[in-house]
Amino acid sequence: MADRNASPRNALTASKVRAVRLDLASIGGLIVAAGGIIGGLVLDGGHVSDIRQMTAAIVVLGGTLGAVMVTSPMSSLIRAAKGLKNVFFEEVIDMDAAVDEIVAYASKARKSSIISLEEDLDQIGDPFLKKALSLAIDGTDLKELRKMMDLEIYQAERRAESGVKIYEAAGGYSPTIGIIGAVMGLIQVMKHLENIDEVGRGIAIAFVATVYGVAVANLFFLPVASKLKARIYNDVQVKELLLEGVASIIEGMNPKLIRVKLEAFVDPDGKKTAPAGKPASGKATAGSSQPAVAKG
Repeated sequence: MADRNASPRNALTASKVRAVRLDLASIGGLIVAAGGIIGGLVLDGGHVSDIRQMTAAIVVLGGTLGAVMVTSPMSSLIRAAKGLKNVFFEEVIDMDAAVDEIVAYASKARKSSIISLEEDLDQIGDPFLKKALSLAIDGTDLKELRKMMDLEIYQAERRAESGVKIYEAAGGYSPTIGIIGAVMGLIQVMKHLENIDEVGRGIAIAFVATVYGVAVANLFFLPVASKLKARIYNDVQVKELLLEGVASIIEGMNPKLIRVKLEAFVDPDGKKTAPAGKPASGKATAGSSQPAVAKG
């Protein structure tokens, strides 16, 4: 945590509040899920080769990708592809450090007026906080400032969730595509009814496509969508903290009271991360660089 008596500039440089780390929960979850399914298959006397069918994979993945491409604009597809890294890399949010930073600005503004914060703008790495403080320094009415920054949060949320919807759509299409693959396999089986041994083997292979479709939806696409939503909600917590802090500075609130007010955003369990649940406002955003964030 940054020194509470530090100047705004020192608060920025002393607190290393942004750090990207590997999300072991995402990686471990995929390993456990795949291990459980394959382990159950083997314990039941099956073999991995029983579900290793390249044709089924091509049908399910290719068909799902094609369906998603038809229903979604290219910009959303690109955003979804870029956002995938956020599932496996976590941005740890040090909310305490964010509070310290805002309180440091409030202390300086209280002593030397809010105009004095202009010299610190170039030191602010977060675009959201920099814009909010810049508007405050320019004398923007508090009500108008809130409307402008709330609009920015809302639009960022819409852009981020357009990528999330790609994975939700894929999770909806892939089981159906899997059924299509199974039916296609059964059609081929019906061509060889004269050989009963081959019919049994062909039916087993045909249903692998169904397994692929259901598995990729429930083990990857839908979990990825949920994890990205959690990242969005975490990100909005930081933005709402920053906006509330800047608003309190404009109001001339005592820095000690600002600290008490902003500590409502801090995890009560003492972890320096924003809650993963949806914020009370119902808004969310992602992809922004945060002063108190370590991305993932």
